[in-house]
Amino acid sequence: MKREDSNNTADKLISCSSSNQEPPAKTNNNNNNNNKEVPNANDIIMLSTSCNTTTSTYQDRLKQASSEKEKQLRRSDVDDGNEVERTKLSLLRYLAERQDPSSKDVDDATLRRFLRARDLDVEKAAAMFVKYLKWRAAFVPKGYISASEIANEMEQNKMFLQGTDRQGRPVALVFGARHFQNKIGGLDEFKQIYIYTCRSACRMGGGQEKFVVIGDLEGWGYANSDIRGYLAALNILQDYYPERLGKLFIVHVPYVFMAVWKVVCPFIDTNTRKKIVFVENKNLKSTLLEDIDESQIPDIYGGKMPLVPIHET
Repeated sequence: MKREDSNNTADKLISCSSSNQEPPAKTNNNNNNNNKEVPNANDIIMLSTSCNTTTSTYQDRLKQASSEKEKQLRRSDVDDGNEVERTKLSLLRYLAERQDPSSKDVDDATLRRFLRARDLDVEKAAAMFVKYLKWRAAFVPKGYISASEIANEMEQNKMFLQGTDRQGRPVALVFGARHFQNKIGGLDEFKQIYIYTCRSACRMGGGQEKFVVIGDLEGWGYANSDIRGYLAALNILQDYYPERLGKLFIVHVPYVFMAVWKVVCPFIDTNTRKKIVFVENKNLKSTLLEDIDESQIPDIYGGKMPLVPIHET
């Protein structure tokens, strides 16, 4: 497959129209718990006149719109958030628990990622989070995907996880030319291996919430094209693992990939698109070195880190 090294190729790939992108889901304010109407987040926010409102004042005003149980709204224990974020995180927890009581078992770090993914819009974040809970209960009922469930996808040997970048974020590597549509497990098994990889990267990160991905398209052709799979993976990343992607390097990009990119690109939200970097072949190692130490760069790119298949991590 002939590679495209010109600056024009990268520019064409990263440029796309977002006019077809669907707007964020709206929160259904008619959801209820115990037949009680869920208060509008903006009404609750009005109870706090400024970001400097004290905890006691905030809680006193909240009592005006809450039942005895709702008065126990918890303040966030997030240490690194500012006052605005802490206040909105508390409001998000309040709305989420009203719509799904199981939300009380979710930590602040998880809720904060959903809040940031919706630019601190409490109602949108609540709708997004409740949607995630329903998806997890239906698609990942055990809370995890086992290797035995994705045996057909594992056989393609296309996903690897090893090393970290300069910020301590785990580095995953995906070979696009090794992917073929699964005739046995179908789209669901592809989704499962994607979830398996995301969870593995998150666990490997320790205290680091994000991970880095290198998508290698060397040898990619139309036989490897799987638009349904790409859109499914994108949906999982953006809707159910928000604020987990630190950066995506797309390397060895063939010209024929442009046709698929034009289809997928409009579905990529603005925050995710900012994290995507198309890398020219001649600048591959130097670009990776900006974010990843040579000792952690995969050896196939001139680094010193051997590849580790995802099932061995």
